[in-house]
Amino acid sequence: MSLPPIHRVVTGHDEQGRAIVSSDGPLPTVAEIAAIPGTVFHEVWATTGCPAPVDNGPDPTLAALQLAPPAQGTRIRFVDIPPDTEDFLAQGAARMHSAFSQIGDADASTVRADSPHPLMHRTESVDYGVVIDGEMTLVLDQGEVLLRPGSVVVQRGTNHAWANRSTRPCRMLFVLIDGRYSPELARALEPR
Repeated sequence: MSLPPIHRVVTGHDEQGRAIVSSDGPLPTVAEIAAIPGTVFHEVWATTGCPAPVDNGPDPTLAALQLAPPAQGTRIRFVDIPPDTEDFLAQGAARMHSAFSQIGDADASTVRADSPHPLMHRTESVDYGVVIDGEMTLVLDQGEVLLRPGSVVVQRGTNHAWANRSTRPCRMLFVLIDGRYSPELARALEPR
């Protein structure tokens, strides 16, 4: 089953300050993650700074692919995630450095020999993940949750993975917000 393309409308202002359509059409950046065939990032938009600049600036999705949001910024993307395969689960950990390198954050991978899933990773952000189509299992260090269309995850900088244990692709919408660990949590996360 193929998921439909994403249609994006971006608004802006003309020289008199009137609202206009700046762009209307397909996303300019849609990237398959080579180390995880079938995983596709659909980059929608990103902001830098807080408050976010409101202007007619250039399209931020034309920059290099990045997993995390910009410093003090946000990122919105759709991600298509194929079903986990036995091959992927058996060899996934060996390919994760390459996969996370392609999305600009090799250090995000936290996979170890005893990890519950080869895609375990962590970013210092608050992420809202919404299942649009299909099923997904949120995998944490301790516990799992099955998600279906309409399920929303508020992921607060935790070590996690997305496992597709169904027989068809899943599409999720993610909004990522730059964050900072509390001092107590940062100390708890330090390597021992």
